[in-house]
Amino acid sequence: VQLVESGGGLVQPGGSLRLSCAASGFSFSSSAMSWARQGPGKGLEWVSTVYSGGSTRYADSVKGRFTIFRGNALNTVYLQMSRLKHEATAICYCAIPSGDDGGSRGQETQVTVSS
Repeated sequence: VQLVESGGGLVQPGGSLRLSCAASGFSFSSSAMSWARQGPGKGLEWVSTVYSGGSTRYADSVKGRFTIFRGNALNTVYLQMSRLKHEATAICYCAIPSGDDGGSRGQETQVTVSS
């Protein structure tokens, strides 16, 4: 299993970023995929999950501002983040939340929200 995140970076408050996670080594189209993050000095926070059928769930803290979606043809899951706040500064990673490969996660990408 390999999960490779990209798209992190520095953005001003109120700005947007799109994270990508390229997956390989497992049946991507059959797997739910999640995004999680950990801010400085904070615990791990689940952000969002997209299921194999396309349904989605979001943490209350990001609902209405973040969108998770998947491209099964490219084995990639995305997290579109809008109206970013300072507290979104975190290392972010994608993960397989369940199933035989549950617990697998990528190498992380840094998101920094700062003016």
